[in-house]
Amino acid sequence: MKTKLTSALIALLSVFILSTPAAAEQDRPITVNQLPATARQVINQHFSAKKVALAKYDNDLLDKSYDVIFTDGCKLEFDGKGNWTDISCPGSAVPAALIPAAITQYVNSHYAGAKIVKIERDKKEYDVTLHDGMEITFNKKFQVIDIDR
Repeated sequence: MKTKLTSALIALLSVFILSTPAAAEQDRPITVNQLPATARQVINQHFSAKKVALAKYDNDLLDKSYDVIFTDGCKLEFDGKGNWTDISCPGSAVPAALIPAAITQYVNSHYAGAKIVKIERDKKEYDVTLHDGMEITFNKKFQVIDIDR
């Protein structure tokens, strides 16, 4: 019994010690040229006038991602393949070409004059934040499924 407990503690300690260097590599700065081609294309087409303050690579245990932060406060997040997952543009607006047409149409018809300052997407839905703080959630069929103030 004592031997099994000792073996288990040694195994647990070994895992902790071996994983510590990996944790140190989770976030690391990179250059824009080290981003996946898809991410670079989004930046070149829609954010070329902005200056990059920081680009970083994040390697979590289960997934990889990239963040790009501009000097004006805009922030882009990309998945490991370079597809955007989060675009935040406080003080300005998310480029219209990056917003699905159905979302733009809904916002324009229900909140005339509103600017979309943030959009997030995942496998199930889109979350949109307007300049006044209103948050609207759409499913993948672009139907509104939640509104928060």
